[in-house]
Amino acid sequence: MTADPRVARTPVPDPYTGPIDTADWHTGGEPFRIVSGSPSAVTGPGLTVAERRTAAIADAGAQWTRALLCGEPRGHADMYGAFLVPPDDAGAHLGALFWHKDGFSTACGHGTIALGAWAVATGRVPAPADGTTDVVIDVPSGRVTASVRTAGGRVADVTFVNVPGHVHARGVEVTTSYGTLTVDIAFGGAMYAVLPVAALGAGLRVRPEDVTALIAAGREIRDALNDADAAQHPDDPRLSGIYGTVFTEEAGPPVERPDGTRQLHHRNVTVFADGQVDRSPCGSGTAARVALLAGSGELRLGDELRHESVVGSVFHARIDRPTTVHGRPAVVPAVTGTAYATGTGRFTVDPDDTLVPGFVLR
Repeated sequence: MTADPRVARTPVPDPYTGPIDTADWHTGGEPFRIVSGSPSAVTGPGLTVAERRTAAIADAGAQWTRALLCGEPRGHADMYGAFLVPPDDAGAHLGALFWHKDGFSTACGHGTIALGAWAVATGRVPAPADGTTDVVIDVPSGRVTASVRTAGGRVADVTFVNVPGHVHARGVEVTTSYGTLTVDIAFGGAMYAVLPVAALGAGLRVRPEDVTALIAAGREIRDALNDADAAQHPDDPRLSGIYGTVFTEEAGPPVERPDGTRQLHHRNVTVFADGQVDRSPCGSGTAARVALLAGSGELRLGDELRHESVVGSVFHARIDRPTTVHGRPAVVPAVTGTAYATGTGRFTVDPDDTLVPGFVLR
């Protein structure tokens, strides 16, 4: 009988320096596990955060620790987290390497929101009882800012100002078991394929009871596009490839506001990596959505996108400012949400445990 590759039985690496302490948060329902005592392979001097991601991918110890904290029985197939690492330079407060069950991602909006809230709530970055404090974070896709608003000594919300987002391609046809679908591709820190959920037919909607079908469709679309090399980043090949598929639907008509701006209300579910479902509205996916809506003229400077997740949590997004990428129109998205602490963890390993570092069942 061939062993299931999802059930890992990897020896404890030498040296193992556990236990591993974590701070666990959630943003819009999506988990985020913060690890300060990160593996030595990713915390050494002289590397940018983008280079640390490359080092983490190649390092058995970093991969082992990621798998330990993500996989069952310490995590689950939809777990998310980050190793804290030194920033690129003194201009940022911290660096972060984002990870999930399949590896290390280039960007994570919900994680950026959680890191900003955590940094202020724990006093790592001093903040007034009432006001706004910028927490600057270096991530593999670039430098981002989490503007943390405090009220009465507590975190009220966090707005993360992302790297520039741009439309990569529109009207890309992809052959699937649902027929030939047409998707748009945009960059919001990672590359996303975006399409209306109604294009799948079969009565599918952005709702919890349809998540299993949407996972399968999202995987299929991502794989087909990546097989066709449909998402090559213009600057950095490390940012190439479809990371997630965003299924969208309108949750209500645009609302005209007294000042002449509008609020759009959309709902989405983002299927990323190998079938993970973002419980939040997806920060970097929302940023990609802002780029697409700005490019089509549906979202203008001053307008707001109320972006709802499959579990009903909400991000509020806008265009922070227009910019260009390689001479083409682009925008700097700003996404507002909040995060909450859910607990702390101290994870240990018994050297006789035959299921170390863990397993996933999807």
